Amino acid sequence: MKKMKLLAIPVLLLVFLSSCVSVRVASDYDREANFNSYKTYAFYKTGIDKAQISDLDKKRILKAIDAEMSSRGFVKSNTPDLLVSIFTKESERVDVYNNNFGWGWGGFGYGRFGYGGFYNPWFWGGPGWGGSTVSTSTEGSLYIDLIDTKKKELVWQGKGKGTLNTRSIEKKEQRIREFVSQILKEYPPAIASN
Repeated sequence: MKKMKLLAIPVLLLVFLSSCVSVRVASDYDREANFNSYKTYAFYKTGIDKAQISDLDKKRILKAIDAEMSSRGFVKSNTPDLLVSIFTKESERVDVYNNNFGWGWGGFGYGRFGYGGFYNPWFWGGPGWGGSTVSTSTEGSLYIDLIDTKKKELVWQGKGKGTLNTRSIEKKEQRIREFVSQILKEYPPAIASN
């Protein structure tokens, strides 16, 4: 029983840490858009100005998008094929972990009264490890919109959702790059290569 308790702690930590690291991604797109025709981009200032985050974080996001778009062969232009806009949402996430490992001594019987209805005081007693822990974290969503400049229509939207790390500037920048990279992995949609 003691070994089980000692093993449970690292397993729980791994599950918790892995859930903090991942970025959950989804995307949607216009099935009629010709994604192979898009070669240039620019940022859609009007949309970006509406994003409710600090100007420093906006710069970090735009810098990460620039790097990703350049690595995919896109060129920044004054007459772009695509306009890139962003939108953000932020919410507090509360996680409750019940640490009820072990059930105490069982005794012989059904319920607290044992066989024949006799009270068994040891059924629920004995050593156990219990209690709950509550943790809060900020969960954010970053939306990246790609707008066709000729049609003036949204043709692709990617969304990344995950826990944000704001303890250090370096970690925040790294997390933002990870969000952008994971989201833009979904672009172009698989149908575009068919």
